[in-house]
Amino acid sequence: MSLLFDQNLSRRLPQLLAAEFPAAEQVIAAGLSNADDLDVWEYAASRSLAVVSKDSDFVELSERLGPPPKVIWLQGGNGPTREVVALIRANAADILRFLADPGAAVLELV
Repeated sequence: MSLLFDQNLSRRLPQLLAAEFPAAEQVIAAGLSNADDLDVWEYAASRSLAVVSKDSDFVELSERLGPPPKVIWLQGGNGPTREVVALIRANAADILRFLADPGAAVLELV
């Protein structure tokens, strides 16, 4: 399982985090720039990707529909891409445990 970064996050994240998450994708680069949240949800679920977003929309979808996909909710505000990279790298071990846990649905990173 890897990550799918929401459109509100940099298109560069898959490249910047390739060492930690080599199969990561970004919504716009995946051709989903005009997709609604449910389409993104279904794309992630069909490809075993966890959605990474700053928005609560995917958390609400998870509460309503349940996983898959899993959701990683970034609570760090609207900081620059380097802060997102630092947050994900600092929590990489927790993210990998979360991705491997079949009972986990949402991981909040602050």
